[in-house]
Parts: sequence; C-alpha cells; structure tokens
Amino acid sequence: MSFAIDTQSPFLLYSRQTKGIFIKPEPDGGAGADGDGSAAPGGAGVRKGLTDMEIITSVKGFKDILPQETGKWQYVEEMARKIFTDFGFREIRIPILEKTELFKRGIGEATDIVEKEMYTFLDRGGEYLTLRPEATASVIRAYLEHSIYAADPVVRLFTIGPMFRRERPQKGRYRQFHQINAELLGLDDPRIDAEIILMLIHFLKSVGLADLRLEINSLGCRQCRPAFKESLIGLLQGKEDGLCGDCQRRLTTNPIRVFDCKMEQCGRIIAQAPRLLDFICSTCRDHFERVKGSLNAFELSFEVNTRMVRGLDYYTKTAFEVTTEFLGAQNAIAGGGRYDRLVKDLGGPDIAGVGFAIGFERLISILPAKNEEFLVTPQLFIAALGSQAQKTAFVLGNRLRMMGVRTEMDYTGKSLKGQMKRADRLKSRYTLILGDRELAEKRAELRDMEKGTQETLSLNTLKEAIIKTLRER
Repeated sequence: MSFAIDTQSPFLLYSRQTKGIFIKPEPDGGAGADGDGSAAPGGAGVRKGLTDMEIITSVKGFKDILPQETGKWQYVEEMARKIFTDFGFREIRIPILEKTELFKRGIGEATDIVEKEMYTFLDRGGEYLTLRPEATASVIRAYLEHSIYAADPVVRLFTIGPMFRRERPQKGRYRQFHQINAELLGLDDPRIDAEIILMLIHFLKSVGLADLRLEINSLGCRQCRPAFKESLIGLLQGKEDGLCGDCQRRLTTNPIRVFDCKMEQCGRIIAQAPRLLDFICSTCRDHFERVKGSLNAFELSFEVNTRMVRGLDYYTKTAFEVTTEFLGAQNAIAGGGRYDRLVKDLGGPDIAGVGFAIGFERLISILPAKNEEFLVTPQLFIAALGSQAQKTAFVLGNRLRMMGVRTEMDYTGKSLKGQMKRADRLKSRYTLILGDRELAEKRAELRDMEKGTQETLSLNTLKEAIIKTLRER
C-alpha cells in the first residue's frame, strides 16, 4: 500500500520479509496511488465534475454507506443489540487505532493479516500505530487495561464497528469493513461454546437469513499441535514446488496456515494432509464432544470440517464458521472460536475466552429484505403557499419535529403542484396544504396521500389534530 506521504507521519506496512515496518514509495504515474485504479492525483481516483474543479473520489476498497442503505444497517444493529442483550452481553466501544504490538502479539506475526494486510504508520511521537484489523485483541486490551475482570469473573461483551485490512476488494469484502463482535470471557465450559454459537445462529435467523450451514472443528491446545505440525511438515516437504509462494513461506513460519490457502494447486496437495482432529489430546477431545452434545441438545445441525483452522493464531479448541451458498467461494458470513491463551498472551491473568465476528457487509448483501423496506419517510409534508404561510409553516414544522413528527416542507417557493410532487416523491403519508387564504380563514387542508382523501383542520388545534391523526393511523 502507498500513500502521498507526510514525512512527519508516514503510512507504512508491516512485513515479515523485512522483519519490521517499511515505507512503500509512491509510484510514478500509473492508474492511481495503488497502481490498481485507486485515488491519486490525475489517476482513476479523480474525475471531472460539471466545472473544471476535480472531484475527489473514495479510496479503493472504502465504501460509502448511502442514506437509502442505512435503514437496513440500523435494523441489523438494533437486532444485534436486542438479541445480544437478551443473552447477557453488554456493548463496549473501542478505538479504531491501537499500538501495532497489540496485533503482532495477539493475532500472530506469521498470519496474513499481520504480514500483509495491516494499515500501520509511525506517528509523530515515534510510535507505531495500526488501524485495527479485527476487534478481539482490542476488546481484550480494554478488558485488561480497565481490569474489567476484577468486577465480575464472567464478562460478556459485544462491539460493532469498522475494521481495516489492505486486501483485494471482492464481493462483500472491503478494505474498510464492519464487524459485529461478541466475546465471552471467564468460562472454559464447553457449554459456553455451544451457547455463543446458538446466539449467533439465532441472530442470523432473526434478521432473515435461511439455508445457513454451521461448520465446527477442534484446533486442540498448544500441547496437541507439535506432533501435528511435525506430521504436516513431513507431508509437505519435497512438494514445495507445487505450492504457491505464500504456502512455501508458511511451511517455515507457521505450517498450519497452509489450510487458509484458496489456491487450487495447493488444495490438491493439502487434501492429502493429516487431520488436526486426529492429534488432539484427550482433554481437548472430551471438550469437543461436549460441545457437539450441547449443540445437539438444541437440535442445531452442524458439520465437522477437519480442514478449518481460521485465520488467527489465538484460537484453541473449538473453532466454527457459518457459511452460505450465496457468497461464492468466499462464503463465510461469520466465524469464531475459543481463545483460552489470548488474555495471558496479552499480559493478563489466565482467563479463558470464546467469541465470534460477523461480516456486516456480507450479511447485508444477502439479506432478503430490500433497502426500501427500511426507508424512513416523512409522516407529514407541509405545502406552504405565500410568504405568510411560509413563515407559519416554518414554525409549525419545527415544533412538530420537536414533538416527534417527521416533517418536511418546501423552501423554494414551488407551486402547489410542484410541492405535491415532492411530497409524493418523498413518500410522505400526509400533506398539509397551507396558503395565505387558508391562514386568513384559520384553517388548513390535510391530505391523505395514500387514500387520496382530504379533511379541513382548524389552525387553533392544528398540532393536536395532526398528532391524533398519526396515532390513529
């Protein structure tokens, strides 16, 4: 990634190959600052407007959420807050900017996120900072910094907000994307794994999704993995030439990450790999069996996917994903798992944890409901004709707004026909027709835009009559 660099605050990327942070220079010319059509002076990120002034467009992979879309977003957020609260979770709001070391220690240096995808820069104080690529490490940082565990040994937290990864944009995936995260800390009981999965599925179904597929696996613990890694390396050694460059590198840094690869050439080789599930210890095996039993208690169907490892190093024991057929190859809507060592790895006490993240953009893209179903429209449009009527409408409209009535009016002096057209375009349920003649006669006309009917209201009780009509609707 490259930017127009402020020498006092350069944007940087972390790279394992260079064992640290480096500045990637601005390319000369080309399609844009990214070399892939993103915004740069004179590139594809700038276009001409109606005047000679250049219009600055958004950065590649960063998406505006427009007013016609936000109603659906708000609906999903409200459902998440309602359902998660019912399950005992409380909302936490965390910064989007953290110290880089948090993610290097929390996520793992030999992950694609840390090696290739983080937006990292050196600030003026000489400290490396990173736009958060995921939320769990940040939640744990806040959990430890504020000693939340001291007030209650069991803590249930959720957060909603943007994350940042510099990866190739694709359907439902952006460089600034949004997640809904839930984290449950303080219990290592396998029933808790099932409980948080149950909450996730309940939420997804509640917002309208069907045909969901739950996949689960056990990644074992740190005592289980050395024998598995040895067996995996034994299989892959001698076959390096058939692996992609990333998997060749992973073989020496973090072999388990080869299961993250989506390349067909690697898939054929990895298909012959041993199953991690065959190497887990008796404690982890018992934990996994009890998770499956708890899911069966709710008749929640699932598949055991022995190749699923998730993309973060902190997972232990239970891992899970929820997928759908509507998103193509990248078909996961949500995923998560248990991370019993993460709190300790970040400097805290030995406290178990489990959680999940939902990809907001992916979820929104497959909701069956259309944007129009969530569109908030005016309850009342005031069509004012004449200077005195405009003054009266201005006061009336804002008083009604302060009383909770969604009200619009025209300020441009359009004709009655023009104002009625605008009221119809805004899908206002009612239009109040108010002219200087109506003012003189101390009346106004209220038109029902759906039924096409009209009634006369007295100016003396106008606000009360409007509110009464809206309540009776």
